[in-house]
Amino acid sequence: MMPRKRRVEYAGALYHVMSRGDRREDIFLDDVDRHDFIKTLAESCQKTSWQVHAYCLMRNHYHLVLETPNANLVAGMAWLQSTYTIRLNHRHKLFGHVFSGRYQAQLVEGSGNGYLKTACVGEHHSGELRRATAEAKAERIVAEELSRLGWQASDLATRRKSDPGKLKLAVRLRTETTLSIKAIAKRIGLGTSWSANVRLHEWMKSPAATA
Repeated sequence: MMPRKRRVEYAGALYHVMSRGDRREDIFLDDVDRHDFIKTLAESCQKTSWQVHAYCLMRNHYHLVLETPNANLVAGMAWLQSTYTIRLNHRHKLFGHVFSGRYQAQLVEGSGNGYLKTACVGEHHSGELRRATAEAKAERIVAEELSRLGWQASDLATRRKSDPGKLKLAVRLRTETTLSIKAIAKRIGLGTSWSANVRLHEWMKSPAATA
């Protein structure tokens, strides 16, 4: 049997990565799994310095368009897929492989008018890609703010809805992403009245507030 071809890795490489479920079975059983994958992907980015330009989560496979400032695709993908497998199996009380064989990783060449553009918007799922990209950015922001505050992820559920740290995080998500108010409130555990507080904080940061 011929040995597997080595992955091409170098600093600044850009890849279109795709991986399917074992025997083409589902890798996302519900929305919680999808959010957990996004969270795990965000953690991968923190560990590897990856930059995710786009991704799409389908029922039994996913696509990523990611850049590796460091030559670490193999190590990062090993952590991403093994960690998600452990978490999925634990949550659903399953065992065994989640992903089928070897993931595909195609180097992206050329400008935005070439394969990069095709990879990002030509899979007939451009809406999902845009939403997923916004969610990925949001998860990075949440991770940054949790680190700054010295909080654990569970603190978002246990701290009061009017906590200044949560409000500041909400303002940042509203300012720096395209997520809706409803999506932000659900993600960080805010009540229905939080939007008024966010608007107040946004106004206080505006030039008009200091005029």
